[in-house]
Amino acid sequence: MHQHFLQQTIALASDNVQQGGGPFAAIIVKNGQIIATGGNRVTAGQDPTAHAEITAIRRACKDLADFQLTDCILYSSCEPCPMCLGAIYWARLAAVYYACNRVDAARAGFDDSFIYDEIVKPPAERHIPMQHIQLADAVQPFQDWDKLLQKIRY
Repeated sequence: MHQHFLQQTIALASDNVQQGGGPFAAIIVKNGQIIATGGNRVTAGQDPTAHAEITAIRRACKDLADFQLTDCILYSSCEPCPMCLGAIYWARLAAVYYACNRVDAARAGFDDSFIYDEIVKPPAERHIPMQHIQLADAVQPFQDWDKLLQKIRY
């Protein structure tokens, strides 16, 4: 079954290239049924977050009217990048299966190893420096959230 869905992601990724997108695709399956698909539309849509996995997650969440996909499996034509990995964890998918890995992607010009390298560095030492500025009321939104009686935790 996993090979079947992965084969579909490869076909979708090739189709996506023909439609002006990147060579990546993803499918989200629930109870053996495809509930969402996504193709990489970064350059086509001028959106650096429009990776196949993110697009599929957004569609699945909208279709299921839920921000968690705990009963779903994601199939991707390639190992998810760090951004997509974060989205996968936030969506709480049950499992992920992929066809190509990050080495295959790097050989094709999609090398995300620099992001993995950056994540472990202290924020001020990253290629894009990040500075923590302390403000007296910075935690106010968290305090407001904590006081809410009716909230949806995630």
